[in-house]
Amino acid sequence: MECPRCHAENRDDSKYCSNCGSSLGVKGGAGAGVVPEGATFTRTLEIPLHVLKPGTIIAGKYRIIEEIGQGGMGVVYKAEDLKLKRCVALKFLPPHLANSPELKERFLIEAQAAAALSHPNICTIYEVGESEEQPYIAMEFVEGETLRNRLKRGPLKPEEAVDIISQVAAGLGEAHNKGIIHRDIKSANIMVTPKGQAKVMDFGLAKLRGGSSLTRSQTTLGTVAYMSPEQARGDELDHRTDIWSLGVVLYELLTGELPFKGDHDQTVIHSILHKTPKPPLKIRPDMPPGLDEIVLKSLVKNAGNRYQSMEEVCGDLGAVAEGLKPLKAHLPSTFLGIRTAYIFSALVLVLAILLGFNVGGLRSRIFGGAGRPERFIKLAVLPFENLTGDPEQEYLSEGLTQEMITLLGRLHPGSLGVIARTSVMRYKGTNTPIDQIGRELGVDYILEGSARREGGRVRVSAELIQVRDQTQLWSDAFEREMAGILSLQNDVAREVAKALALKLLPSEQARLATAQSINPEVHEAYLRGTFHWMKGTPEDLDIAQSYFDLALEKDPSYAPAYTGLAWVWGYRNQMGLVPPDEAEPKAKAAALRAIELDESFAGAHEALANVRFLIDWDWDGARESFLRSLELNPNVATAQAMYAHFLLIMGHGEEALAHSKRSVDLDPLNPILHDWYGFVLYAERRYEECIAESRKALKLQPGDVMGHIGLMLAMHELGREREAFEAAKGCVKIYNDPRVEAALDEGYARGGYAVAMKSVGDALVARLPEAYALPADIASWYALAGEKEKAIEWLEKGLEPHDPVLPYIGCYRCFDGLHSDPRFQELLRKMRLSADYK
Repeated sequence: MECPRCHAENRDDSKYCSNCGSSLGVKGGAGAGVVPEGATFTRTLEIPLHVLKPGTIIAGKYRIIEEIGQGGMGVVYKAEDLKLKRCVALKFLPPHLANSPELKERFLIEAQAAAALSHPNICTIYEVGESEEQPYIAMEFVEGETLRNRLKRGPLKPEEAVDIISQVAAGLGEAHNKGIIHRDIKSANIMVTPKGQAKVMDFGLAKLRGGSSLTRSQTTLGTVAYMSPEQARGDELDHRTDIWSLGVVLYELLTGELPFKGDHDQTVIHSILHKTPKPPLKIRPDMPPGLDEIVLKSLVKNAGNRYQSMEEVCGDLGAVAEGLKPLKAHLPSTFLGIRTAYIFSALVLVLAILLGFNVGGLRSRIFGGAGRPERFIKLAVLPFENLTGDPEQEYLSEGLTQEMITLLGRLHPGSLGVIARTSVMRYKGTNTPIDQIGRELGVDYILEGSARREGGRVRVSAELIQVRDQTQLWSDAFEREMAGILSLQNDVAREVAKALALKLLPSEQARLATAQSINPEVHEAYLRGTFHWMKGTPEDLDIAQSYFDLALEKDPSYAPAYTGLAWVWGYRNQMGLVPPDEAEPKAKAAALRAIELDESFAGAHEALANVRFLIDWDWDGARESFLRSLELNPNVATAQAMYAHFLLIMGHGEEALAHSKRSVDLDPLNPILHDWYGFVLYAERRYEECIAESRKALKLQPGDVMGHIGLMLAMHELGREREAFEAAKGCVKIYNDPRVEAALDEGYARGGYAVAMKSVGDALVARLPEAYALPADIASWYALAGEKEKAIEWLEKGLEPHDPVLPYIGCYRCFDGLHSDPRFQELLRKMRLSADYK
């Protein structure tokens, strides 16, 4: 279509001229949707892609879990790396790349270059390969949300936007210094993790400086609204195109809208080429001085007058954050006849004074009292070796391992993540290479050591190893009387923090500098008790209780032993080993006594949180205890996992997913945590992901009952009854009763899946009161069978004894058919749970 004003050619369905922006006065028409020959301004190229089914194996080492996105340059799947047991994002490139040897070779060269990038703010590329001649990229799977999704809740606070863009600029600066240009920076390509770390995605589609384009001729790569003028014109690009696009993202974060808009791509591009955006300060008057200039300097149309490097961008963002440094952004020389340099200097001086005295809380409101986040380090404490040669002394080395994990986990939790005990114990007595352990646990550093006890003295040796090059950063040996073992542990922790260059807070330094002497016999009994309760079997729980009781006989004021007792009774309650009216009061009394004796003991707050959560149904109290526990030590995987389940029951599914994923990251080889994460996924109706997590748990621990439960529940919802029945065979093992197992098989042979589920419920009822079973557990079997009346009847029976499974009834999808029943709603009301639970 020809423009009546400038006579430029436009698409037939265009409303506005791509050259001058004039209205074309036509909406659609016979040629609507047809791209004229020679057009260069397009959206990101979109090509239909073959969709892979979940479970498909790629290149012999990746199992597809689910599709997580499609775009113009490919389709992305969440997949499991079968060798390294981790989730990856697997991106397949469109067919035109695979069909063109020249483009395919270029893709491999440029993607391999991008894979060499190593920066905390860039999504890591693990591998570039081919599967059945189809090129793919295996990338880090990043948990969090894109800035595009975050913006759906409105603009960001200025300090939050500055922090995120500073991180992105740092990552892009690293890429630019290595000659790599991203070319598709946009809010949808920037992820922010739950801890606030920004990650630039899709570097696998970047371009080497001076290299040829991966896209077809006459196609412009990138999303139109974020294109630089030179990109929109189809000119040769350099790193400054990323600076423009990042400026667009910053504008969007601050204002909630894009600087260049229009009904059609041509209109947007005309705006990019010819119009000046509305200053962000006019939309967001509360911005700190100078931020408006940074945005506008990034969006200068002539690349030569724009910021020339990401380092310059970071410098000016840092200046705004500090409120003191002059900006490099060039302002107009005069305003109302006054030199702007004087005006700006005066503004900076006033701001500095206001910030210095925190007038009106300005410093806190703008910056939140915090600086840029430090680098985040992941550490694993391998099982300390028992050098005595006496198996009876294993409790000491294992206890030392656990206490070092706990102690280090409390140090600078915003900068240090420590892998939990269950995962590291898998390396006990093995000769697994350090680099392999580092890959499997995803850690940067490893602390390993040994312990030897001779009489009343203990000697501990330790060394800190950097995984990347397997170099020893620090090593030392310490010897104390057993009474001084806490002081010894503090010394090790202090030296580790020093070797890692962690800047400890004064409170952390003071805690490490002081340690009470302890009664060696009391501490030994506690370590032995912990050694057994962590095994979790009914027999070990009995042994653990005897040791905790022994510790308290010798010292009734020893808080850790009370915490141990709280866990013993809590486990018995949750596993249905004893009736709730016996386990619940004992678990609660022990947890409260532990906190009374030592309020700063994170484990005691975690134990109390679980009592208030699963026993008392005291939701406000449970939230308070969970938050206090995580405040004292956020690196406790079980606390993260159980808080996730609490959030799930409270109806906060997205938060639950984040905390549950955090627990798995802290303890990646713990099958129970994969089970618990799988249940959160199941409750959120992400059934294929639940199946994947359950299978991970079963791979880590064959026969894992919880893993079979996750499989059964998810398969049931997907209508895969035969697979659900096979999983149920593993589920009924928990009852340790041949009669229940026989009932399942006989029911299936007699009438199929539904009859089999009902038969299990009937068998559990028939053996009462000879063998205890949780009422909600019985109800779930009836619900799976479609027996709604029986399910409701048994759910109601769980109310009075505070069945620990009952609060989950809103999460079990098998109970969804009961939600409209007034009796179900009454149960929720009596438990003080939302009556409109999803």
